[in-house]
Amino acid sequence: MTLPTGWILWALLSACFAALTAIFAKIGIRGVDSDLATLIRTFIIILVLAPFVWLTGKWSNPLSLSGKTLLFLALSALATGASWVCYFRALQIGQASQVAPIDKLSVVLVAIFAFAFLKERPSAQEWAGIAMVAGGVLLLALHKTPGGT
Repeated sequence: MTLPTGWILWALLSACFAALTAIFAKIGIRGVDSDLATLIRTFIIILVLAPFVWLTGKWSNPLSLSGKTLLFLALSALATGASWVCYFRALQIGQASQVAPIDKLSVVLVAIFAFAFLKERPSAQEWAGIAMVAGGVLLLALHKTPGGT
């Protein structure tokens, strides 16, 4: 068996860290407002990422980027922030084992948005996989937990 490389490796690492995010966040938001928790999380990310970018020599003047690039990075940042606020709020009132999979409905939405806006054309097999993810999300979303929550 060979280990994954390239984008697959990074995507798998992303999935692992996203899973840990749910677990750590669920523990960390006990007794803390979810919006404040999101702010603290964001602050820590800046504290870690800024030196990383600087020390790896990847820093460049953001103002030298095109207006279109800055606009879409800003929109991405706003979407990320909104996602985090909603995710932490859901984690605070729901079970991590249900919130995180439903959050992954984003996989289905990315495919739909990429089709509509980026002209990407998944194959029939890829659409079948996307449909299975959607079905799994629906199964989890419709599952009733003991106590009716």
